[in-house]
Amino acid sequence: MSEPESNPFAVAADPTLRLLAEDHFYRAVDCIADGDLPAAIAAFRASLGCDPAYDDAWHGLIRVLQDAGHLDEAIAEAIRLAEKYPDDVLVHTRLSILYQMRGQVPEAEAEAAKARVLGWKQELKNKNHQPDGMKL
Repeated sequence: MSEPESNPFAVAADPTLRLLAEDHFYRAVDCIADGDLPAAIAAFRASLGCDPAYDDAWHGLIRVLQDAGHLDEAIAEAIRLAEKYPDDVLVHTRLSILYQMRGQVPEAEAEAAKARVLGWKQELKNKNHQPDGMKL
């Protein structure tokens, strides 16, 4: 018997923690706008401390680590996210970019291929769930 499909990015069980995570997330975005990348990194980490399933915070953290020049750390976080949520197209795309920036072309191409295949799978899944008569 297979397990029911679940949303890996489901909202935290405690709504108070999710609200706190969102507060930290928006503080991180403000820090980016102010050019304070170390504070943005800290705020994204605080957000994930409140709600580890908050996908926007994960992607924000990875991106700001990239922008701050912390490629090794960005790659490590992206790998961690990809292991946790292997069907996340964006994380594989980001890994491809990060590997390319580090000159790791074979790894970049492999991640880009994963992202493409996942994107096609999602497209087919969405296409198969369209009501009769609807065209994409």
